Order: sequence, then C-alpha cells, then structure tokens
Amino acid sequence: MADRITVIGWDGTPLTEAAAAALAAATLVAGAPYQLKALPVPPAAERIALGSIQLAARRIAEHRGAAVVIAEGDPGFFGVVRTLRRPEYGLELEVLPAVSSVAAAFARAGMPWEDAQVASAHGGRLRRAANLCRAHPKVAVLTAPGAGPAELALMLRGVHRTFVVCEALGTPDEDVTVLTSDRVADHIWRDPSVVLVIGGSSAGGPGGGPANGAAGEAAGWLAGRPVGYPGPDRGWALPTDTYTGTGRAPTPPGAPADPGAPGATDTLPAHVRALVLARLGARPGDLVWAVGAGSGALAVDAARFGAAVVAVEADRSACARLAVNARRYGVEVEIVHGRGPDVLGELPEPDAAVVETGGPEAVRAVLSRRPERIVAVARTLAEAEEVRRVIAGAGYRADGALLQSAPLLPPAGAAADGPGLRLGMGDPGTFLLWGAQKP
Repeated sequence: MADRITVIGWDGTPLTEAAAAALAAATLVAGAPYQLKALPVPPAAERIALGSIQLAARRIAEHRGAAVVIAEGDPGFFGVVRTLRRPEYGLELEVLPAVSSVAAAFARAGMPWEDAQVASAHGGRLRRAANLCRAHPKVAVLTAPGAGPAELALMLRGVHRTFVVCEALGTPDEDVTVLTSDRVADHIWRDPSVVLVIGGSSAGGPGGGPANGAAGEAAGWLAGRPVGYPGPDRGWALPTDTYTGTGRAPTPPGAPADPGAPGATDTLPAHVRALVLARLGARPGDLVWAVGAGSGALAVDAARFGAAVVAVEADRSACARLAVNARRYGVEVEIVHGRGPDVLGELPEPDAAVVETGGPEAVRAVLSRRPERIVAVARTLAEAEEVRRVIAGAGYRADGALLQSAPLLPPAGAAADGPGLRLGMGDPGTFLLWGAQKP
C-alpha cells in the first residue's frame, strides 16, 4: 500500500498549503485529465486519469510511495472517498476537502440549501433522481454522462420546474444557466454538471423552500428530509377528519359508508390506509400511482413519506379536494383527471401502485406496467376474489385481508373516564388485496 494517501478536493481556487505540499511530494497522482493538466503535478509522478475509481484504488493499493487523488469539491460528499474506503482496498486516507459542487451551485444561485434534497444520477439512478424532483420543491442532482440535464428534463416532461444548470464549476469555463424545464432538453450540456431543480406547489417564499408541511418544519434546524419522515403530523396515516371539510363533511361515527350520501366521505379509514402504506413501502425515489384516488388522503399519506405520487381521479370535484389536501400538508401530488385504464399509458413508470376504485379492470391495467408492489381495494368478496386472481395471474405473490373495526365508547350516561366501555357500530369492512413481484 502507498506510504501516504491524500485525497485533495479542488474547486478551482488555489490549493491550500497542506494540499500543495501533498501534491509536491506525490509519486502517483490520480485525477481527471483537466485537473492533471491544470495543477502542478510533479513531472516524475505516475499519472492516472480517473475513469474507474475501482481500478485506480487497486493501483494505489499496489503503489509504494506517496499517492494523491484529486477530486472535485468535497470528495467525501457523493465523491471518491466512499469507494476508496472500501475494506477490500485497505487504504488509509487523509482528506483535504474544498467547497462541494452542490454548495457552490446553490451559492451561484444565491439560495439557501439546508432544506434541499441532494441526489446522484450516477449508476443508473436517473429515474429515481427524477422522482425525487417530482416529490420535492428543491433538489440538487449530480449528473453523469447519459444522465445529464437534458435527460432529467425529459424524465420530468409535463412537470413544470425551473432548472439552474451549473457547468464546469470552479473552472475558467464555468457557466450557470437558468431555464424552465420544457426548454432544457433543447440544449447540449457539458459533463459533469450540477442541476438545481426548483419549483412545485409546495415551494413558498423567496428562498424557494416549502412554506409548510414536513420540509417546512425541518427548515431552519434539520438539513434535508430524513427517509421515511412523515412530517409534523405524526403517524403513518392521518385521521380521516383531517382530510374532510373540503367538499364533504366527515361521516358521523357509526354511520354507513355510502359515498353517495350527504355527509359521506370517499376517504379510506386511517387503519386501512396504514396497512396500505405498509404494503406499498413507499420511500424517496419511488413513484406511486394512486388510481381512483378520491379526495387524496392515501395519495397525500404516501407523499408525506417522500415518494413521488401521481393521483388519477375521474371526478373533477374530487380532484379539486385532492389539490387542497396536498397543499394543506405541503406535499407534491401530480393530479391526472381521467379514468384509470384510459390514462395510465401516458404516465411514467410506477414503483408501486394502489387501486382505490376501478376493480379488476383497473388492477389489470396497472399490472401491465409491472410495478414492484400493488394494493387494491375491493367492494365485495366476489370482487376481491377476482382481483386476487388478476394479481396472481400476472405472476405476483398475492394475498389479502378483510379489515373491520368498531369504536370503543364510554357507557351510556357515564362519565368519559368511567368503567365499562362498549362497542360502537362498526364499519362494514374493507377488502384489501396486495401483490409483490416474485424474486
């Protein structure tokens, strides 16, 4: 192994005294061609143009002498340090960072970024990075060859965002361009670049961050948004009455669940939505379809966990209520007006899907797009059996359950804290079917 291994982050500014001394003493220097050309690499040092970090790490492990690896910005932030520290190489590193390219990009844009999500499109993750941009109002994307600003914009076709494309940061060729997402694909961009994707209904205020909801609560003390963080309103599924009052009043306790009756709600009970969320397993980077979404309680619940959500609903008044509920909780939900099977062909690929209404026909249409996981609501036992056959027939592991509940009430005429609880009138029950792709 090399006698000394130093990883130098370079942002185009003069090297620090420590970095310059390490470079002057190096007998092996690895870096991008433009870095090897621009920096004072010792003439006798072996030079490695960084293409494969793994190959460079193996060569460094075999080297005897002082080795230097030059990286962009902060090499410990989506950089080479993670690969170089793999146990199979056995390398001990000294890291001398510079300003990260993401920090530099936000600085060029004059924006705060503690409330931003940061994603890498390297390694075939462009679709997941695009889903993150669908779900969040401020995302920095580290691009890669074949996964640059144009490709990202095409993935977000139909989703309005502002792109701040930062090319060659810290070099004499640095360029920062601000465009709307529909114009980004018309340009040829240089690699690598950092793209800031800004906008969405939950982006509020001059800083470009959300005005409320989970990320709004986090802004000011907690960077980004932790995976699976459902926001200030705790719980996997919010109480049903938090989603009503935007067109229909809550269903009175014990009243029959008749969607057409005055005062009825099209929202699944919270305990049912909690199980649906558990079976969907939605997380940041996923795209979830909610087909027959109604007023959107389930769609909003999934979005609160960081997933990108497309909600399909045929009733225009329900679409309006859905938009209100999404704004109330500061999440992004793309609303598509239309009947499930008729509009699904135009939607981006799903990772998971829930069919709240539409029956076997909608389930079959969703499964044709091969999501990893699906959950479907059935209204009768016969419909549940047919949906189960559709899921199993598509090659998925199929399972299901009938969920019923009844409220616990205090005894009649007694104080609320008195003994003798009694059961209230239960709901008629909900049939849930779910499936997952076989390994």
